Amino acid sequence: QMQLVESGGGLVQPGGSLRLSCAASGFTFSSHAMGWYRQAPGNQRELVASITSGSRTNYADSVKGRFTISRDNAKNTVLLQVNSLIPDDTAVYYCNIYFANWGTFTYWGQGTQVTVSS
Repeated sequence: QMQLVESGGGLVQPGGSLRLSCAASGFTFSSHAMGWYRQAPGNQRELVASITSGSRTNYADSVKGRFTISRDNAKNTVLLQVNSLIPDDTAVYYCNIYFANWGTFTYWGQGTQVTVSS
């Protein structure tokens, strides 16, 4: 059974930073591309960043230069370092496998809430 457990979110002021962590199990983690996604209430889920099995990364234009995705295959974890946070970053952040038709996924973890507010 696939399991995805996100952690590290919180309430931060604009300009602040967090490190989000995703613990994955139930599949061969090292062979899959992974992604971080986010969703605000009333909005559609969006892809924020992705990392391939070979650690090639891509970022949404809105977060490029501020967020960094990384993975530790020995620990079956994928991290998202989020810096220079702005209120528009407020959302629930999720991790999952990444490929082109990710919008069809039916399993998601609980996510971790990031709130950016003064």
